[in-house]
Amino acid sequence: MEFYELLGVEPSASQTEIKKAYRRLARELHPDATPGDPEAEARFKRVAEAYEVLGDPEKRARYDRFGSSGAGGGAGDPFAASGLGDLFDAFFNTGGRSDSGPKRGVDLEVVVALTLEEAVAGVAKEVSVRTAVSCDTCEATGAEPGSDVSRCEQCGGSGQVRQVRQSILGQMVSTSICPRCAGEGVQISSPCVECSGEGRRVEEQTYNVDIPAGVNEGSTLRLTGRGAVGPRGGGAGDLYVNIRVEDHPVFSRDGDDLFAELHVAMTQAGLGAGLSFETIDGDVAIDLGPGTQTGKRFRLRDRGVPRLRGRGRGDLILTVVVDTPTELSAEQEELLRQLAKERQEEVKDPGEDGLLGRFKSRFN
Repeated sequence: MEFYELLGVEPSASQTEIKKAYRRLARELHPDATPGDPEAEARFKRVAEAYEVLGDPEKRARYDRFGSSGAGGGAGDPFAASGLGDLFDAFFNTGGRSDSGPKRGVDLEVVVALTLEEAVAGVAKEVSVRTAVSCDTCEATGAEPGSDVSRCEQCGGSGQVRQVRQSILGQMVSTSICPRCAGEGVQISSPCVECSGEGRRVEEQTYNVDIPAGVNEGSTLRLTGRGAVGPRGGGAGDLYVNIRVEDHPVFSRDGDDLFAELHVAMTQAGLGAGLSFETIDGDVAIDLGPGTQTGKRFRLRDRGVPRLRGRGRGDLILTVVVDTPTELSAEQEELLRQLAKERQEEVKDPGEDGLLGRFKSRFN
């Protein structure tokens, strides 16, 4: 019959022989032992289905008499076959073994502070993180060297236990993590002294991180497999590097563009001037025309931040700010007064305090 053939036993096999055959096939066909093999995974499910029936003497008796149509319940039972288990697997993920075996380690995070210049140009940085690494003494097994690591007796090394219960819908099969081995499928009789049976220990690790040009505040880089390793041979998590960019005294940033103020003297704004402005990449010449007003903008193409997901760079936008002279000498003040007189512009007389001063003088 089909279920006996799946397990490779004769119909006359004892319950002990059926159990041994199932355990052997489960170890061979388990998804962890045959990653990426859909045929093995399908056969594993069929073998589990066969054992669910043949491993129960009552179901086996019905199967021997009626075949698969009578294995799950009495004649005419709409939930008699094993399809109910597949249905619950599909909706509730009770089957499979995604939670069994060595557990993957946790992801870690670290913050790296950059200057604006480093964010624009890209930089290599060292990051240090306290993390879990494999124990060299026990080679990540968690067992003292020379001692044995055996399969869990409760789950047979599968890391999971199956429970069958009756409901108004019929028989329901659920799968849960084995409580004895916590889903790892193994038992350690003599834990490693160095790591207390964890198969890992905590230490400071330093990694070199190549930070690409153009990163911004809040950017995150992912270093695959540089997180903490899992217990007893579990895979490593990832390390996430969060970027923080320090404020700059001259430049501000919006996307790929940089912004800065171009401070000019009143005379330069009025008469025009050839100026030099220091960008992140070096000095550039600015041609300031006569009569330049505060608020005028100069756009310097490709002097901004490199585009992370594209070619080229953003721009540098300079906004003119005309500075009013202060702390004038007597000669400078006289020159400005002559200019105001020529332009017929009203200014304060020496010692006068504007409109309030003139208002007071009328009543003195």
